[in-house]
Amino acid sequence: MKIRMIMVVLALFLAGCGRNMYNQPKYEVYEASPLFENGTSARPLIEGTVSRERGAVNESFYAGTNSNGLLSEPPFEVTEQVLLRGQERYNIYCSPCHNFNGNGQGMIIQKGFVMPASFHEQRLRDQPVGYFYNVMTNGYGRMYSYASRIPPEDRWAIASYVRALQYSQNAPEVALSDVQRSDLGLTVQEASR
Repeated sequence: MKIRMIMVVLALFLAGCGRNMYNQPKYEVYEASPLFENGTSARPLIEGTVSRERGAVNESFYAGTNSNGLLSEPPFEVTEQVLLRGQERYNIYCSPCHNFNGNGQGMIIQKGFVMPASFHEQRLRDQPVGYFYNVMTNGYGRMYSYASRIPPEDRWAIASYVRALQYSQNAPEVALSDVQRSDLGLTVQEASR
């Protein structure tokens, strides 16, 4: 009797299992579809769609560009907290190659890798801040993309910190206060040259 009962339960259990749950009629990611005019199953977002995670954010926040090209300023106010976060993230992700001061003499040079660019080169000092965000997002030359590793907010913080690093090493002497000049051992006449 027990064997019959087990057989009935087993038969009912197996009757419920089938490949129909595994092979469902659905489109896979990026699969072609004859149903839509553009031939793809992936549908564009409806205009006005708002992100659940970040709310209504301007597209330039994610792209680093607008209709005029690369952004010359971050898409939010740069505060001390943003710069501190940028420094923390820079020290983690960027300093092994670019060094803590941005001169490109990071640890990888000692391991035999090719020296990356110094952020203090004139061509990089002339770049807008959106350039650094864009390079972190898409990669450039030997540097691969960090978009999957660093969220957009932190990429902007790092780009802002890189700009602060550049300024720290290349600030004009006339921008220094008298106290800063004396700390550096400069006289007022030397700074005005």
